[in-house]
Amino acid sequence: MISSRKKDYFMKLHPSITNREFKLLIKPKGLDRHGRILLLSEQIVKFCKKSKVDFFHLDNANTGLRNIYFYDTPGEDFRLNNIILLVRESRQNVWVDDYAEVTLKCRTHDMEHASKFNPAPQKKIKSRARFKEEILRGDALGSKRQIFSNNAILDAVPINSLFDRSISAICEYFPGMANLSIDKKTPVHIVGGPTNKILEACLPLGNLVFGDGVQAHCEIAIWMRTAGDPIVGELAFSYRVNDENRSQSKAHKRADKFFKKLQTELADWLEIGSTKTALIYGKPE
Repeated sequence: MISSRKKDYFMKLHPSITNREFKLLIKPKGLDRHGRILLLSEQIVKFCKKSKVDFFHLDNANTGLRNIYFYDTPGEDFRLNNIILLVRESRQNVWVDDYAEVTLKCRTHDMEHASKFNPAPQKKIKSRARFKEEILRGDALGSKRQIFSNNAILDAVPINSLFDRSISAICEYFPGMANLSIDKKTPVHIVGGPTNKILEACLPLGNLVFGDGVQAHCEIAIWMRTAGDPIVGELAFSYRVNDENRSQSKAHKRADKFFKKLQTELADWLEIGSTKTALIYGKPE
């Protein structure tokens, strides 16, 4: 018989999982200052040395800028069905690209529920599939909880032809949405209105090595209403899970342990909350 502890760990490495992503919300104050980000990066490097986790700093890493916004119905039917429809528009300085990245995901604490939803677009549209185990801070420092997200990511959708602001139009992109119990004539809009678009600044920090084939990309993302007005930050590190590293339980456990201890190390930096999405909706996820 499998003990509850071993069973819990087995579930993390379910064959469906393609990515593990560890996330910590960071207090917004001062995150628009480059010196503040350097201070955080230096503290992480010192903690890695203390924890004997190799950290390879990315020299001359560039900050990426994106507009981010969510679609939902006026009654938040997507949220109530654990569905997130997210658009990311890349920016070059003040200029917005003509093509956006669109992600449809089912994100829930129940892995089986997430796996039953099919986020894939219609066959003629190219996409990337990701089934993520997202590891978040629990109620106390040094704790963790999991949510699972089943993602389809479209890389180059023309902004001018995104959606016709209705469920039926979205179903033309994502047929799986037709299976939800939502009237197809229901309108869809940007959550919080057009002025609720988020400006995201994302800076890669480096790579963390937890073991053979388990190397995580570490970055910090800062969400702002406008430049110089941070809402929240998110420190994250993530890595792919594949047939080669899935059985590297020692490395996966090391990543878990690092995440728990990192919370204590960065206690003064941490913001209370669950996810950035929850902040946008103003409701827990």
